[in-house]
Amino acid sequence: MININKKLQILLLLPLIAVQIKCGSSKNVVSNSDKAESWITTTDETSKLKKQEDLVFNSEINSNQTIEIDPSQKFQTIEGFGFSLTGGSAQAIMKLDKTRKEALLQELFSRKGDAIGLSYLRISIGASDLNEKVFSYDDMPEGQTDLKLEHFNLGPDLNDVIPVLQDILKINPKIKIMGSPWSPPVWMKDNGSSKGGSLQPKYYEVYAQYFVKYIQAMKSHGIIIDAITPQNEPLHPGNNPSLLMLAEQQADFVGNHLGPAFKAAGIKTKIIVYDHNCNKPEYPLTILRDSKANPFVAGSAFHLYEGDISALSTVHNEFPDKDLYFTEQYTGSKSSFENDLKWSVKNVVIGSMRNWSKNALSWGLANDEYYKPFTPGGCSTCKGALMIDQNQNIKREVGYYIIGHASKFVPEGSVRIGSNVSGNLYNVAFKTPQGKIVLIVENDGASAETFNIKYNQKQIATTLNAGAAATYVW
Repeated sequence: MININKKLQILLLLPLIAVQIKCGSSKNVVSNSDKAESWITTTDETSKLKKQEDLVFNSEINSNQTIEIDPSQKFQTIEGFGFSLTGGSAQAIMKLDKTRKEALLQELFSRKGDAIGLSYLRISIGASDLNEKVFSYDDMPEGQTDLKLEHFNLGPDLNDVIPVLQDILKINPKIKIMGSPWSPPVWMKDNGSSKGGSLQPKYYEVYAQYFVKYIQAMKSHGIIIDAITPQNEPLHPGNNPSLLMLAEQQADFVGNHLGPAFKAAGIKTKIIVYDHNCNKPEYPLTILRDSKANPFVAGSAFHLYEGDISALSTVHNEFPDKDLYFTEQYTGSKSSFENDLKWSVKNVVIGSMRNWSKNALSWGLANDEYYKPFTPGGCSTCKGALMIDQNQNIKREVGYYIIGHASKFVPEGSVRIGSNVSGNLYNVAFKTPQGKIVLIVENDGASAETFNIKYNQKQIATTLNAGAAATYVW
């Protein structure tokens, strides 16, 4: 038992010990919550997703414009960022030797080290225009049909897309995958061609079963299709392959055939309608207003070759219980790094997120030095995120950095939170499942901008060059 005098001495010393501990622990140390990491890509390409010196939050007052983060404002939960793994993309990756291929896939799909953590992929159901040739999963000789789909098979995808997906799934088993057809089998169409034409109503039921077979076949290879769209760009029948599918036709197909077929087969894959430009929000709205189609529709998907990104909010405002997706935007071989960086970070990444999208996808993941392969009549100017040449050299193109500014820092399950747009500083903020705050900013002005980032009554001051993109994490 401690005597009373010793007990009194210990009690008197405790405050002094506490002060010494407090002083010693605070010396030259700033807690992680007082620092923000930052990565910047500049239009002159001198910095490409390059980590900068840490920024320190403080209580200093200045007259800078301010982006204030408000975590109490919560919006959509994010499903992921990524690209389309086209047949051509898979072929380009398959050209690499085993060591280079494994290193590249780790860089793209893991969350370790310098990897960019891609978390969402879109693939074509059959050929897209970035395949070397046109095919469906049930091609028949001219004049013949296959109403029982006895000849259904995954064809050329077994040689490239499926092996690459299987390698990706070893790195990220939770990656989300969306499938989209460019055309049904030619024998189902009214023009007998892979290009254009419409799906004949008498084949709606067979085509619904085609989707069922596709999802089941992919599952047999260990690949879960999280979502499908009934048709890529249904109002663009000039591509090869392609199909014209009007809104009323898609509503009929989904409500009376595809939705019931999925239900009967116990398929949980989400049906996402439209999958085309922001200039026609009335297309998905027509389907969502259809009483038969609506219960089967999880959401709608958009591209931005025409229209304004706010079209997503137009649809959200009428149907807030239905999800939004941004599924394609290309970067072109004739455009500059500067223009593509500015435009796509502002619109595809920040714009889609501020308008309720749960994902943001650019177009092709990879191609060769000639922007190949593509089908006859397909896109000859689509520039992948990666260029992989005949000598297995890999060049990371502008798309890699556009998506990387989000995918590296905003994992699936993150929630978009409030942030104000200040002047030319377009931005979007997130809270990750790990509790980190992520802010993506694009300076859309013609000169460098100095500004504050304010969070929890403290702020940091920083400067961003004209056209540059930055991601801040704390």
